[in-house]
Amino acid sequence: MKIAHGTAVFNRRVRVLAESLAAKIPAGASVLDIGCGDGTIASLIQRDNPTITIQGIEFAPRPSCRIPCKPFDGMKIPHESDSLDVCMFVDVLHHTLEPEALLSEARRVSRRFLLIKDHVSENWLDFKTLQLMDWVGNRPHGVVLPYNYKSRRQWDAYFSDAGFKVCDWQDDVPLYPFPFSAFFGRKLHFVALLEKQGK
Repeated sequence: MKIAHGTAVFNRRVRVLAESLAAKIPAGASVLDIGCGDGTIASLIQRDNPTITIQGIEFAPRPSCRIPCKPFDGMKIPHESDSLDVCMFVDVLHHTLEPEALLSEARRVSRRFLLIKDHVSENWLDFKTLQLMDWVGNRPHGVVLPYNYKSRRQWDAYFSDAGFKVCDWQDDVPLYPFPFSAFFGRKLHFVALLEKQGK
């Protein structure tokens, strides 16, 4: 399982994610990758969209991070209000018990957009599939796994409450090759571009 995930899934997932995310970021934008990990996805986004500037923050920054990265406490984003064009979460929000708090912080820091890649769980099978994927992909790295997955309706409520409007929602992200896609795809993943509403 681990070997299959590392070879057939991980490399493709990173490449497809970077392409999907890069296509939604406006040219020339300044981007903050919140929970950037080792910066691999962010560095590929910058390669695919070279007009942007991108930096990261991470609870446990890695010396080998591929983008400039600052530490943060997992709650308070260490940037001024309205200081960046786009805030981005890539598979981060389902790892926190308080996604609404991070969404509010991202709204404070972003001048205009929020870009999110995360999961949708509408039923028991969705939940168990996502739980398995999370365990295989993250448990070996010591990542906290609260399995805090949301339905589309719950996501929409979070976004609205935080002051964002969904501009674009993509749930056909081709992260996995066949035959993995038949089980691990199924619209369990989304990439959404949100726009900040009001002041």
